[in-house]
Amino acid sequence: MTVSVCLIGAGPAGLAVARALRERNIDYTHLERHTDVGGLWDIENPGGPMYETAHFISSKTVSGFSGYPMPDAYPDYPGHRQILAYLQSFADAYGLSERIEFGVEVADVHRDGDGWVVVRADGSSTRHDAVIVCTGSQWFPNIPELPGSFTGEVRHSSNYRSPSEFVGKRVLVVGGGNSGCDIACDAARNADYTAISLRRGYWFIPKHVFGVPSDVFGGKGSFLPKRLERAILQPILRLFNGDPTRIGLQKPDHKLFETHPVINSMLLHHLQHGDLVARPGIESTDGRTVRFTDGSSDEFDLVLFATGYRHRIPVAQQYFGNEQHPDLYLNCFSREHPGLFGVGFIETNSGAYQLFDQQAHMIAGFLDDRGHNPARAEAFAQRISTDRPDLSNGLRFDASPRHTGYVDADAYVRFIRKLARTYGWSLTSPAPTQTPVQVSA
Repeated sequence: MTVSVCLIGAGPAGLAVARALRERNIDYTHLERHTDVGGLWDIENPGGPMYETAHFISSKTVSGFSGYPMPDAYPDYPGHRQILAYLQSFADAYGLSERIEFGVEVADVHRDGDGWVVVRADGSSTRHDAVIVCTGSQWFPNIPELPGSFTGEVRHSSNYRSPSEFVGKRVLVVGGGNSGCDIACDAARNADYTAISLRRGYWFIPKHVFGVPSDVFGGKGSFLPKRLERAILQPILRLFNGDPTRIGLQKPDHKLFETHPVINSMLLHHLQHGDLVARPGIESTDGRTVRFTDGSSDEFDLVLFATGYRHRIPVAQQYFGNEQHPDLYLNCFSREHPGLFGVGFIETNSGAYQLFDQQAHMIAGFLDDRGHNPARAEAFAQRISTDRPDLSNGLRFDASPRHTGYVDADAYVRFIRKLARTYGWSLTSPAPTQTPVQVSA
């Protein structure tokens, strides 16, 4: 029995899935609304969140797909153009691009008996046994309400592209995520005056520890219980960073690893040099004046919200449920709708590409079993609907919306490796048989 699959999206997650399907000779249709692969890493992709100074948060060492590591010539933290070049070469090396229908937008996905109907924007439709949605999670900005009556410019970071946009302005960046901290550093170097508003304190992890990327350094302790690893790393971070209140930051109100890690070496640098000022949360606005919860105030021309994104899945939201975090088994298998999958919606404390890769192989292995080993596929299908493993690794994650469904990467990988052994699935791919396209550094 053959299984027909529709794969939506040709960003990193979609490419990982395409390779896994192709390796198992699973029939699939691959649709991408843009004109090339890369997803959000293509700065020319309309509506994307990419900006000129963006770099990877995880290092190249732990970020490449299995069988296809990032080039040695790449820096530890590649820029967005290098990431795009890597994804394009990955697609070419495994013969994925030739299977993609570019410039095709999906208007709707709906259930039809035992299968799924995918409706394109031109009105045509196709029927499939399974649909794998890889549309990404950074296309729908989360924009909070700004209290009061601010008369300056208000934007979300999704519309930010270049540091030149800050020249001659007084800028307030709101949000302490990785993008917010990076953009605040851009503003610190280019604006007339820059402040960053953080409602709470955070743990700031430098990009390098003892000369090596911090995720490589941290990975050496991943075999330890998470609480013991934290007990070792928290004092090291305090030693490296010092007292955050000296530079206007609040002390963290949580333990390390309980929120998404902020990997940034330059924010503290700019705060220490006076290029950037730290402020607490916003209390009110009046004209160009922003008042903060500590009673201080400043004048600003631009308030830029770096407040994240909703995990909205427009092509099939009614089947995925919660916009903030779809309730998917292992963050990729629909619990309620057989044949529906999503890759690229996992929230965790590590780099994403290797997890996308392993999720792709799990899905492909399951679909392959549907065609060739129905009894094993049915056994796993039962597991999808009932199994709710604890993937916290003993951590108590923050109660914020972003951390709903959050998983610890070490616990996640251990669990899915155990599943793979049980069901006989490989979670990795070999190197390509053809010579890879050279990617420039």
